[in-house]
Amino acid sequence: MSGWQPAPAGFKHVVSVSLGGSKRNAREEISVLGQPFVLERIGTDGDARKAAALFQALDGRVDAFGLGGADLYVIAAGRRYTFTNVRKLVSHAKLTPVLDGSGLKNTLERDAVRQLDPLLNWRSQKVLMVSAVDRFGMAEALAQHGADVVYGDIVFGLNMDVPLRSLGALRRVAQLALPAITKLPQDWFYPTGAKQETSVAGKGTRYYAWADVIAGDTHYAKRYAPRDLTGKTILTQTITEADRVWMKERGVARLITTTPRMGSRNFATNVLEAFFVALSGKRAALSEGEYLHYIREVGFKPEINELG
Repeated sequence: MSGWQPAPAGFKHVVSVSLGGSKRNAREEISVLGQPFVLERIGTDGDARKAAALFQALDGRVDAFGLGGADLYVIAAGRRYTFTNVRKLVSHAKLTPVLDGSGLKNTLERDAVRQLDPLLNWRSQKVLMVSAVDRFGMAEALAQHGADVVYGDIVFGLNMDVPLRSLGALRRVAQLALPAITKLPQDWFYPTGAKQETSVAGKGTRYYAWADVIAGDTHYAKRYAPRDLTGKTILTQTITEADRVWMKERGVARLITTTPRMGSRNFATNVLEAFFVALSGKRAALSEGEYLHYIREVGFKPEINELG
């Protein structure tokens, strides 16, 4: 907590406590619909104890927490699954609501796919979703718009060359695997801390060459990517300037983020979900309809960056 400053009077304050790297920390002051905000991300470099201590120390002092670098819930095929160890982590927040981005992924990202269809013509695109069970809204929307999709959950999550090529297959895997997976530590499946800065060549690398579009979590997409991504489109959410440089160096032609920049960066869905909850004045997650209402009111649209 050394050096931490509360938001100025009249501001609403959103803090994302992340298990990701502290190099990606940010603090932005913005104004939305006449309400000033401080949006802040504090990374703990994979230290769960430090994250728990931050939730406890800031509880009741900020308007909403985001949870970064981990999912509390996964919403897949109409069901919500809870990660047991993550629930224990966020239990240190007694007063301030904690949002992990799962509700917004199921609404905002689904809507972003629809908005991008006139530009990309999804029926003509081959799409690699590096991980889909944590972004089921995007996965369903891509299938509904006719994209040729490979869902890489088994390929990248388990390092087994078993691509899922239909939404039905993804649903079956989610229903079979998620009850067991959510009882295990999430960092077995998702890179946290220093792992976010390293790349791993595995069985799924060749699917990057097949795809026109790489979709999903930024860290996951970068971790398994080959050196050459010439001409590819990346559809993701959390982006820093260092990520943009990384993509340009590898030849990525187009970067699309599901939300526009707020201040100097594109924040993760957990930050934005917490932002919408704070904007609403409520102390709990919103309904799908409420999220869509605020998305329309604020005017969020995908941001398209031509890099090539």
